[in-house]
Amino acid sequence: MQRRQLGNSALQVSEVCLGTMTFGQQNGESAAHAQLDRAFAAGVNFIDTAEMYPVPPRAATCGRTEEIVGGWLLGQARDQVILATKAAGPSRGLHWIRDGRLGFDLASLRLAVEGSLRRLRTDYIDLYQLHWPARNQPMFGQWQFDPAKEHVATGILETIEALATLAGEGKIRYFGLSNEHPWGVMEFVRLARAHGLPRPVALQNAYSLLNRVYESGLAELCHREQISLLPYSPLAFGTLSGKYLANPQAAGRINEFSGFGQRYAKPNVAPAVAAYAELAHRHGLTPVCLALAFVYSRWFVASTIIGATSLVQLDENLGALAVQLPPAVLAEIDQIHLRHTNPAP
Repeated sequence: MQRRQLGNSALQVSEVCLGTMTFGQQNGESAAHAQLDRAFAAGVNFIDTAEMYPVPPRAATCGRTEEIVGGWLLGQARDQVILATKAAGPSRGLHWIRDGRLGFDLASLRLAVEGSLRRLRTDYIDLYQLHWPARNQPMFGQWQFDPAKEHVATGILETIEALATLAGEGKIRYFGLSNEHPWGVMEFVRLARAHGLPRPVALQNAYSLLNRVYESGLAELCHREQISLLPYSPLAFGTLSGKYLANPQAAGRINEFSGFGQRYAKPNVAPAVAAYAELAHRHGLTPVCLALAFVYSRWFVASTIIGATSLVQLDENLGALAVQLPPAVLAEIDQIHLRHTNPAP
């Protein structure tokens, strides 16, 4: 498995990152540890988690994922693992996290980092990410910015200064952003440069055959500013497996958790999934392999975050690395994309 440099950092990450948001909800500790063992045996050296995991977030399970990862980490050579986690931001009503202290100021972030370090049973975090912006922004399926929803939030410069302090204390090595938009990414870069502070090295945003928003504005920005994309949800919560086409009530997170995955309930989704599934079958591939091979092949992707609830799923996800999509298939993918989305002007 290839290793790639993360942004302008010294981190060399595997081209696949194991996501863990099912650990502690859909996967118990032994099943989670089995996934971690299988992934690392295949060459994965990169794990992504978050203080609010597992998903869907609940007070009763919050932090359990980091605890499970921490238990596994105790048996590993720490310098052989690239560990990423995230700090929850305000605006989503997760009042049980850090007793509701969800700002991105130094006091709140110190509380978040120290909690994650304790649960992960480690002295440092390689990549510390802001799970979503503190400011008013459309996210998680929303698509329109609404200035009427403005609210008080920690300023970006104050946040960068807080992260620099935590890095200076050795608690984190680098920081990244998640669920961010072009203005936010550029403002982090601009302020860091102007004040001689650390810059973000990675951006963790959704990216898949059903969500190629990143390509319109962020791809150029991140390329020019040396920020690596860590795409999450490459299978769109399992939608791109095609299983919900044949059986809308198929087992999976979308049906197991009420209201989960509403962003993939839009009217253009099912026709697009059907077209991608037909393309995959015509070329002797499973829809999963087509969807993952596409994301794996993108020039702007540093490491693709995959998630699974079974070793069978994990093996298929890892196996898709061997699939090389020919130019003709990539061209058909673009045609399907243009038919079922609103292309950028």
